Amino acid sequence: MQATAENPNQRLVEIKSQMAAAAKVANRDARHVTLIAVSKTRTIEEIEPLIASGQHVFGENRIQEAAGKWPEMKARHADIQLHLIGQLQSNKAQEAVLLFDVIHSLDRPSLVTALGKAMRDQGRHIPCFIQVNIGAEDQKGGCDIDALPEMLELAKNENIKIAGLMCLPPAEVEPAPFFALLENLAARHGLTGLSMGMSGDFETAIMLGATHIRIGTALFGERV
Repeated sequence: MQATAENPNQRLVEIKSQMAAAAKVANRDARHVTLIAVSKTRTIEEIEPLIASGQHVFGENRIQEAAGKWPEMKARHADIQLHLIGQLQSNKAQEAVLLFDVIHSLDRPSLVTALGKAMRDQGRHIPCFIQVNIGAEDQKGGCDIDALPEMLELAKNENIKIAGLMCLPPAEVEPAPFFALLENLAARHGLTGLSMGMSGDFETAIMLGATHIRIGTALFGERV
């Protein structure tokens, strides 16, 4: 269910209300769910009102776009936390570690190695989510479910803190079974973080254990 208010600040209030209701159904505390405002393609002028309303966690898909707008805003708002939620090329690992506070798209051994080196080089060790290709879709990023133990071992060897698992369920199908599968995988490997749920399905994700939800359109409105 998407928020229906026209003003971004009103949308933020509505979404937080929906988050609280979904958490209550699952006997959870909504304060344990982090709302990531997906600000890709959004301007500074669109983002600033949300910051003024108390939203301080944002997500970007592309390093180049994020680098063009976030250093200035982070300098003015010290409590901003920036998450990389899009695919990351290994040759951009140094830039990603410099700019972002959390990475949600760790999905292959070469990227583990590149990020491990970047973190050592910069003395900045940031938490990462391993992205799992939960629907086994050829066109999507994410490691295969069977490859998850190897990814966790590689990350441990590189001294990368794994915050949890992330997924993008297949489109146009019921997401709940995929969210439940990700929760099961996380529990099996002793992980508590679950980055899952977007504008159209975040309430379902919360009821199935999401700790981080990624909301774009429901906060900012449709792109024009």
